[in-house]
Amino acid sequence: MLGSTTIEPIGILSSPFKQKFSIPRQPNLAPAAKGTITLCDGYNSPEMVRDLETFSHLWLLFGFHENASKGWQPLVRPPRLGGNKKTGVLATRSTFRPNGLGMSVVKLERVITDNNNVCIAISGMDLLDGTPIFDIKPYISYSDAIEADCGFAPDAPNLKAVAFSSAASDFINNNTLPDEFESLVIQILAQDPRPAYKQQKDDDKTYSVHLYDYDIHWRVIGDKINVINIEAI
Repeated sequence: MLGSTTIEPIGILSSPFKQKFSIPRQPNLAPAAKGTITLCDGYNSPEMVRDLETFSHLWLLFGFHENASKGWQPLVRPPRLGGNKKTGVLATRSTFRPNGLGMSVVKLERVITDNNNVCIAISGMDLLDGTPIFDIKPYISYSDAIEADCGFAPDAPNLKAVAFSSAASDFINNNTLPDEFESLVIQILAQDPRPAYKQQKDDDKTYSVHLYDYDIHWRVIGDKINVINIEAI
């Protein structure tokens, strides 16, 4: 008989994604997304990360912390199937899972050690700000990168063109923003973060994406994403 196991975070992620809406559905689709993992007490030691920088990419094992109280179902509606067809949860990367665990491959930017406090700078993540990190492992290309059948998700998503209004461009040009801010906005919105069923019909709704401390307001016109304006929160 199997026993239960209790795990606790070894680190907490700081991410530009402040809400679940607009987070890329897979890692490395938005390489301009940069963040840091701060190791928790009991794990915050330079010895934990010795030689970590000899690897370029990392596996993160994490928890879908905002879904913990919402439960899960054996059938889900993946966006790749239009958001209407149901399929088994274990055949998807749904965030609503039996144990609420996920894994992502991210790029390691650098390890920062300051007075024995350790932060791990990463990029290309698809994770919400405040995500608990349960484990970190090096990505090994000869064993982890394999030829594989990818079911109903064989290709990367189609991208839309992204245009900025004069008001949005003025905001970017006249404010001190993260260096990768404009690139991140383009990479996120080009994937059209709307629900899958919304992407199949005309939609005149204005949407908002919360990145860093800013709200980006945008609409879809034809095949183009139009950034209407940007506001500091």
